[in-house]
Amino acid sequence: MKLVIIESPYKGDPKNKLYARRCLLDSLKRGEAPLASHLLYTQVLDDNKPEERKQGIEAGLAWGKKADLTVVYMDLGISKGMELGIQRAKDEGREIEYRKL
Repeated sequence: MKLVIIESPYKGDPKNKLYARRCLLDSLKRGEAPLASHLLYTQVLDDNKPEERKQGIEAGLAWGKKADLTVVYMDLGISKGMELGIQRAKDEGREIEYRKL
């Protein structure tokens, strides 16, 4: 089972939360073990506080070092946070796959 980092837009928008859940389900149905840190960490960190947002981003990027694949779900576009995740995956030599639901 591949360990997968999910990149999708967030910013607390209810539409983005629903989309992130759909992305997780899509990945699970493909037999992957996905992590959407932006969906997880915002449950305990305040995304509107820059220091907490940075902490959550860094924690998600740290998990990325263990991942086999970064999957970028593109139906809603690519946010600045997603760009950071994509660049980190490139820097670490991790495979990147672009998907649409």
